[in-house]
Amino acid sequence: MADHYQTLGVDRGASSDEIKKAYRKIARELHPDVNPDPAVQDKFKEVTAAYEVLSDPQKRQSYDMGGSGFGGGFGGGGFSDIMDAFFGGGGNRGPRPRMRQGQDALIRVEVDLNEACFGTERDISVESAVACTKCNGQGSADASAPAMCQVCKGRGETQQVQRSFLGQVMTSRPCSACQGFGSVIQNPCRECAGDGRVRARQNINVKIPAGVETGNRIQLAGRGEVGAGGGPAGDLYVEIVEAEHPFLIRDGHNLHLAIEVSFAAASLGTKVKVECLDGEIEVEVRAGTQSGATIPVRGKGMTRLRAATRGDLIVHVEVQTPHKLNREQEELLRKFAAARGEKPGDVKIKGLEQGFFSKFRDAFGR
Repeated sequence: MADHYQTLGVDRGASSDEIKKAYRKIARELHPDVNPDPAVQDKFKEVTAAYEVLSDPQKRQSYDMGGSGFGGGFGGGGFSDIMDAFFGGGGNRGPRPRMRQGQDALIRVEVDLNEACFGTERDISVESAVACTKCNGQGSADASAPAMCQVCKGRGETQQVQRSFLGQVMTSRPCSACQGFGSVIQNPCRECAGDGRVRARQNINVKIPAGVETGNRIQLAGRGEVGAGGGPAGDLYVEIVEAEHPFLIRDGHNLHLAIEVSFAAASLGTKVKVECLDGEIEVEVRAGTQSGATIPVRGKGMTRLRAATRGDLIVHVEVQTPHKLNREQEELLRKFAAARGEKPGDVKIKGLEQGFFSKFRDAFGR
């Protein structure tokens, strides 16, 4: 195989502009419209192949490292692509099919935390393209099939000859009479104007599984936009948006709940009733519970998607310090402190590995 640089007559360090100029110069002499000699045709293809590689930075780098420079070989369409880009035309590609795949559609559905945990069903209304019932998606008002376009003779494109620096160059364009289909619907359906589909609103029942969260998508195959010309429909994607709960905070599979207990209740221990997704449950606050402590309640969190297990409910305890005490209450607290050997102003210095500061550091990654 000839060296691409030698084929174009440039050095290996040539710039992109130098490569382009060299190709233009050779192409003027070898282009099929200028020189139809079969031997010259092979040379022109070789020159064009060399230019396709060296004009693309990635292909050129691959070629310089010992590769061929072509992602799928010369037969992969490189020659026609370079002809299109350089000369403004291309080979005959044939008519476009009237029947085409429909597009996918996306709709967002808001669910509350309870629905996200246990699953639900939702009836949604979607406006999209559906098959025209008047013509059954065919686009014609009668049973006649589309007739061959008399302008392009069924090719779907027209050709014209233009003069350029290379001489006469033939270019191809989609036929304006048939929009590139190669055929014409002689009696278009008045309902869909020959497209075979109309806009309509339809109601769809969606089953939302347990354990979903914001961003999850449910795929409904074939419920998207119907394709033109009676083509197959795309898919409908239902994206979940989870509404904020009044007092429960979701963290993955776990739920967090904050409660306040009195100083006496935290000191002596108590049982409190709290609301969660399962209704009212009883939580034990052990004697001596400190402010900031957490109480895990197993299996009362969110359902895991596609699993039967659930996360935990984490109850955060905040101990209320009494204020605005009356004289009797103050006296009782002083007696309580004296009984424990506490004195006003006593302070215990803790290291950073203990207590509140360690929790603060862990929470912020310090």
